Amino acid sequence: MDISNTLNAWIRSVAPPACVLCNKPAGESGLCSACLTVLPRAEGVRCPVCTSPTASATHCGRCIQRRPQYDYVVAALEYTPPVDHLIAVLKYSRDLSAARAMAFVLARILEREPYPDVVLPMPIAPTRLRERGFNQAEEIARYACAEFGIKVSHGIVQRTSAGSPQTSLPWRERAKNVRGVFTSNNAVAGKTVAVIDDVLTTGATLNELAAVLKRAGATSVTGWVVARTSPNR
Repeated sequence: MDISNTLNAWIRSVAPPACVLCNKPAGESGLCSACLTVLPRAEGVRCPVCTSPTASATHCGRCIQRRPQYDYVVAALEYTPPVDHLIAVLKYSRDLSAARAMAFVLARILEREPYPDVVLPMPIAPTRLRERGFNQAEEIARYACAEFGIKVSHGIVQRTSAGSPQTSLPWRERAKNVRGVFTSNNAVAGKTVAVIDDVLTTGATLNELAAVLKRAGATSVTGWVVARTSPNR
């Protein structure tokens, strides 16, 4: 018997889980009720395609000028404090309880969405996977889809190269940075697809993946993201 595992299991059984953000006792979301309440929801008038805030309930200028390859995006939160911290805790501190918290909030939004045929986590390059040890989108997808009994698909798409981190590049360079980095088999032919990711900024990565999936036969591609970055940020 592994004594350390037994002890850890006993501690979890007698002590409530701690909130990822404030360390107070947390509920099933992985957040305390106060932190869960103050998370900035992605609400208000938004573009029906990229969910960027707009002055009226019409397509934003960027989507009018060049319609994205993805059909539309569903975003749960605004990428402002403390959401940016929550995502950083997952990606850089490797605290997987943050994935559970984000998935809980995302799942509340997805309750209104039709079920797709295929759900995919946004893939990351093998080199980045080895560095980080996990794919944050896959962890979020695992928790979110478990609430609906949806299977997360694997092996359908791959990212063949890492490129530069998107956050390090100007907006105009991001589409070029991800061009040609994805491959897909034909398992999506004739199917609707949802792609889960943590943050949407320019949408360049999702757009490139959606183009690849549609060339492989997908009938539609939707983005399910935890947080949407404001164009002004």
